[in-house]
Amino acid sequence: MTRPPPSAGTSPRRIRRLLVVGLVVVIAAIAAALGYQSRISSSSSSSSSSPSSSTSSAEPPLKSSSAVPPPPSSSSAAPPSKAPRRENHDALDKAGGLVPDGVTVFDDAIPAVADLDPDLLKALRQAATDAADDGVDFYVNSGWRSPDYQNQLLREAVAKYGSEVEAARWVATAATSPHVSGDAVDLGHSDATTWLSDHGVEYGLCQIYKNEPWHYELRPEAIDHGCPRMYADPTQDPRMQQ
Repeated sequence: MTRPPPSAGTSPRRIRRLLVVGLVVVIAAIAAALGYQSRISSSSSSSSSSPSSSTSSAEPPLKSSSAVPPPPSSSSAAPPSKAPRRENHDALDKAGGLVPDGVTVFDDAIPAVADLDPDLLKALRQAATDAADDGVDFYVNSGWRSPDYQNQLLREAVAKYGSEVEAARWVATAATSPHVSGDAVDLGHSDATTWLSDHGVEYGLCQIYKNEPWHYELRPEAIDHGCPRMYADPTQDPRMQQ
């Protein structure tokens, strides 16, 4: 009996093994491809939901906002728990010389009035009492100021007028301002300043600067000798040269 060649008997088994191995390889390749696609989809989904990636293309980094912080009194910058501190901040402003609307020379509860020089305040109240007979009220725009408040006003004036030289025509330094020493008052409403321009000398109350018709100081000698000649503006006042 003649035996068949070995390859003839084993060829079908080898083919089946090759088919099985090939099928396993194909399945593994498909599974790997599906897993990779799943990772890609998951990564793109998380990226699209991330706040930082969604804003980075539309907005610049917060460098500008961190370089210029918002004002401390900004309600949007403070959490709700800080709300009471806003009231304290307002109180400190008043304590430093801020004047609310509607304050007159008789409001002792306002430091800007109460901390004026006693002689100046006395003269103002005497004049205001007489002016009331003419239907005129003496409202205070500004009176005594703390050094910090005066410096704040000076910084604002520099920003408004563009230079320290121009700002000096309107706002003095804390070291030279008669407001800081309590020797000056700025009155509101033109009827009050008009009344004082006519009658202020009788009480020793004089306008000091031509460019500030609201600014009055006490000159007791003016009662007998008249108010001194006005300066064009504070830069002409020798007191401002200290």
